[in-house]
Parts: sequence; C-alpha cells; structure tokens
Amino acid sequence: MTGKSFTAAVLTLSLAFTLAACGRVEDAVSETTVPAPAGAAQPTAAATDSPEDNQKEDAPMIYAHVGENVLAIIPEDNSSAEDFIALLQKGDITIEMEDYGGFEKVGSLGRSLSTNDRRITTEPGDVILYQGNSVTIYYDTNTWNFTLLGRIQGLSQEDLKDILGEGSVSVTFSLKDSL
Repeated sequence: MTGKSFTAAVLTLSLAFTLAACGRVEDAVSETTVPAPAGAAQPTAAATDSPEDNQKEDAPMIYAHVGENVLAIIPEDNSSAEDFIALLQKGDITIEMEDYGGFEKVGSLGRSLSTNDRRITTEPGDVILYQGNSVTIYYDTNTWNFTLLGRIQGLSQEDLKDILGEGSVSVTFSLKDSL
C-alpha cells in the first residue's frame, strides 16, 4: 500500500468511526436515568415541559358546546388563553368549524388574539389558536408552531370524531357548562 492510499484508508476509517460515535447520542442520553444525589433539588414545573405543567389551574374552565355535547376544556397557562377567556367573559362565541387535513376542525374567531407559538405535536383534544385568529380542535396529531389554548378533558380520539362529525359543525365556546 502506498503512503497516499494508507493515509486515505486511515482518514476514511476515522471518519466512519467518528460518524458512528456521534449518531443518535440524544437517544442514549434520554434513555439513561441518573438518580439525583440525596438532598438535590427536584425539577420544577418550569424545568419540565409536559403538557399538563402549562395548564392554568386557577383559570375558569372553558366549555365547547357541540350539539347536545358539552366538552370541558382546561385552559393553558399563557396570555392567549387569558385573552380568549376575557372574550368569553363578555359573552359566548360561536364558531363555524370545517374539517381540515383529516386531523382538525378549524374556524375563524373573527378577531385576533396574542400568540404564544411554539413547536408542538398536537394530541386529540387540543384546542389551538392558529395564526392568531382561528380556533382549531384537534382530533388527531400534527406538528407545527402553534399556540395552545387548552385541552379537552375525558374524551378519546374516537369520541371527538363522533361528536365533531364530518363536514361543518357549529361550536359555541363559553364559560358556562350549560347554555
């Protein structure tokens, strides 16, 4: 083997080992659990980013009325949900919603609210403010930059699909559980 061939072979092997060692490090780290030392501070709600941590416990419940069904929504802890609640304190809001993409119902709010967009993957039951002026109810998943307004409680994906139906649906958002 010549000096150039040997050098090329060594560089190729080095590169291969380097790339193999760097691949998917985050998976290995996320699967490793290291116990905290005795007396160490526990993570706070701000340090963990599970969806439940961002729900506002002292905010009033929001209700979505769909036909004879009443869907309870726990509001998210952000200024957009606060703005939405402030609107609802002035009166109920009815939105004509249409299917979009096979995973959500969407309709115009008729005004704009502040946004708190962040990259999330929606779950069935998520109520999203889209582009500051549309409300969506997700019955499947989608990943994008959204503002989460709240989460519908106690319903499965199939329940949501049955309640929302196909095509257009009229949804009245309210702070009252009965209209």
